[in-house]
Amino acid sequence: MARANTSYTCTECGAVHSKWSGQCDACGAWNSITEETPLSAAAGTQSLGASRGRTITLTDLSAREAPLPRTQSGLAELDRVLGGGLVPASAILVGGDPGIGKSTLLLQAAAHFAARGLKTFYISGEEAAAQVRMRADRLGLSDAPVQLAAETVLRDILTTLDAERPDLVIVDSIQTMWSDSVGSAPGSVSQVRAAAHELTAFAKRRGSAVILVGHVTKDGQIAGPRVVEHMVDTVLYFEGERGHQFRILRAVKNRFGPADEIGVFEMTGRGLSEVANPSALFLSDRGTPAPGSAVFAGIEGTRPVLVEIQALVAPTPQSQPRRSVVGWDGGRLAMILAVLEARCGIPFTGLDVYLNVAGGLKIGAPAADLAVAAALLSAREDTALPAECVVFGEISLSGALRPVGQAENRLKEAAKLGFSSAIAPAGGKPGGESGLKVTRMTDLTAFVGEIFGAG
Repeated sequence: MARANTSYTCTECGAVHSKWSGQCDACGAWNSITEETPLSAAAGTQSLGASRGRTITLTDLSAREAPLPRTQSGLAELDRVLGGGLVPASAILVGGDPGIGKSTLLLQAAAHFAARGLKTFYISGEEAAAQVRMRADRLGLSDAPVQLAAETVLRDILTTLDAERPDLVIVDSIQTMWSDSVGSAPGSVSQVRAAAHELTAFAKRRGSAVILVGHVTKDGQIAGPRVVEHMVDTVLYFEGERGHQFRILRAVKNRFGPADEIGVFEMTGRGLSEVANPSALFLSDRGTPAPGSAVFAGIEGTRPVLVEIQALVAPTPQSQPRRSVVGWDGGRLAMILAVLEARCGIPFTGLDVYLNVAGGLKIGAPAADLAVAAALLSAREDTALPAECVVFGEISLSGALRPVGQAENRLKEAAKLGFSSAIAPAGGKPGGESGLKVTRMTDLTAFVGEIFGAG
């Protein structure tokens, strides 16, 4: 007896037979029938069965293709984060806290792309069309050629997009989309996954760029299944503190450009305005150098950024000292404090420690270790660091200072903003082209002795 799910196919005409025979009944060819094994052997209806698909086209690695066409938005900070502009048929996911400015930024971007000739649709699932028009009036964008709709039914949206063939579609937000093929409430994991899959598939099928807005959880991650971030081509996070006017658009995934690139915007009454020189803006409120302040020369993506790190160390009446961090990793702060005590003999027992990155910027690079240590020591010893001096370097658990990448770019950015000296780990590039006086340190003990005396 023939095995289950086994079929027999004629190699001449492709006719499928339930059993083997010497002659094909369809074309009459002899000895042309061969056994075909099923594509999948899974049980039940989950199996692919014996039905075969088309043969895909394969190419080798030496094949050359034309570079991807990009459309500039006119917002240089947004184009930088996208990797140079908007790529057709790309799927982009934008996440951020409620009220941070996602809808404002995307409405401005939609107006700019539409002014450049792209047929742009803005689909709002959270606000009525009148509310979006009010925002456009406030931003001075009421004359922009953007097509607007307020809808949440995914089938109706895809039907409209298939008929209209837009170049750019903005969906605000993916958590409000509802697919009638999924039996769960809007915003559930199943609905978000299905809506993201359908919209991403539409982008690839029709060549339209799709931008999806995603809500975030209390942990700062985009709500819904993590697979959504794998489906799309680019994932952007819109960051910033409510009390600060600065907003950071950060790329955490980008198939068409560098990841970890940032764009800096300033929230104004007329919407979000670009910040061409974020270092100058982050340091604009910095006055006379005070104890507990250090300027860190960092790299965000491909952009050098200078930012002030502030520390406060004060005695505590509590049995458990407090460690409060804003804009940096609390675990890394604990490590720096432990290294200072174990390798340099400088204890922080019985002292509250507060650390803040000025301007609302979040830093995750270990290159900020030395600047954090400098700010902590400056606050503890009540001694200001040298004026017009920048600091960067990674601290190891042994207390040694390790060189960091792109030191030359960090020094050039500092020189451009008027800084005259820098403290950096030994072993890096000389940095003579920057024009700064660079003091090289081998370990944390040498740094403490050189800058703060015996401690």
